[in-house]
Amino acid sequence: MTHDLPRVAMLSVHTSPLEQPGTGDAGGMNVYITELSRALARRGASVEIFTRRTSSAQAGVVQVSDGVLVRHITAGPFEGLDKNDLPGQLCYFSAGVLRTEAARQVGWYDVVHSHYWLSGQAGWLAADRWGVPLVHAMHTMARVKNATLAPGDAAEPMGRIIGEEQVVEEADALIANTPAEAHDLITQYHADPARVHVVTPGVDLETFSPEGPGRAAERAALGLPLDTKIVLFAGRVQLLKAPDVLIRALGVLADHGEPVPTLVVLGGPSGRPTALRELEALAYQVGVSEHVVFHPPVGRTELARWFRAADVVAVPSRSESFGLVAVEAQACGTPVVAADVGGLRTAVADGVSGILVPDHDPSRWARTLGDLLRDDARRADLARGAVRVAAEFSWDATAEQTLEVYSSAVRA
Repeated sequence: MTHDLPRVAMLSVHTSPLEQPGTGDAGGMNVYITELSRALARRGASVEIFTRRTSSAQAGVVQVSDGVLVRHITAGPFEGLDKNDLPGQLCYFSAGVLRTEAARQVGWYDVVHSHYWLSGQAGWLAADRWGVPLVHAMHTMARVKNATLAPGDAAEPMGRIIGEEQVVEEADALIANTPAEAHDLITQYHADPARVHVVTPGVDLETFSPEGPGRAAERAALGLPLDTKIVLFAGRVQLLKAPDVLIRALGVLADHGEPVPTLVVLGGPSGRPTALRELEALAYQVGVSEHVVFHPPVGRTELARWFRAADVVAVPSRSESFGLVAVEAQACGTPVVAADVGGLRTAVADGVSGILVPDHDPSRWARTLGDLLRDDARRADLARGAVRVAAEFSWDATAEQTLEVYSSAVRA
């Protein structure tokens, strides 16, 4: 670098940080890219996020905050392309990225930071052309996902696995969210351990906070019942996130004559357009339709209100590179019941801020949720622990460590 603070080309091909998380392909990665970019900019870095244009109404350049721009790159039809169709558009996308740089002075960008394997493929070309390091974050890995598939879910194709292997081989540095993800990179993708850096994501503690008017007031404002326990699932409705496990757990509670909480599903369909209708049908089949509330995803400030309104937030994912929802819920003072998988082991302190469930057996989830919802004292203790655990996560710390990774990649 010819200057003290980096100019970063941040690549997110398949999903824009401007999209609403919780539906389609928009999820925790969108939040990660936005919050990391803002934190980097607060430290003087300049960040330009390149993403694929999905609407003619999108401006070519959008300023997110001081020092952070989103650039929409035309690559294929605006609508109608599934994520699995995008490998065929990577050349087009890469050309748009390269043309942007060509209009600047030579050596404008200091580092390429790509997210997800599709972006890694485009980032590999850009970094090679510009003579700068490629720093890559996988977020999810095909081999890990395929090892924990839900019944009926489709395996990730070999083309993705090969693409991931190529990016791992070519990246100058790899950022893993947790030690577990770093282990997967090294053991399943043969990544060079010297190039793997663990940088834990953060949480926005100003937005996600226990401070509020109180649970009853939050429920009243959101139109939620005041006289029943509430379990909240917030995320994309897809087999990978396993909201079906929660529906079946409610069915187990009902079959045993135990109190059935209200389950709020806060999210939209992902992967299959029928995903939400399938979940509604499952609730009908197991006889708990009247106990399930479906609501579309909401913005960050309102999401915090939903977290505070719930007695428990459930994260039953089949695999998870981190589990940002779990940390955000804990920051609001709500205990989390999560699957004992991947990054959730880092996000949730078992027995301190929540409970980790060792499998996806609906009967076990029913017992865990039922026992916790009956025990007000334990929930209060976990709520206090949740705030303490969430306070350990910071986007500012994430940005500082990321800058260190950039510097080490440049020096190498």
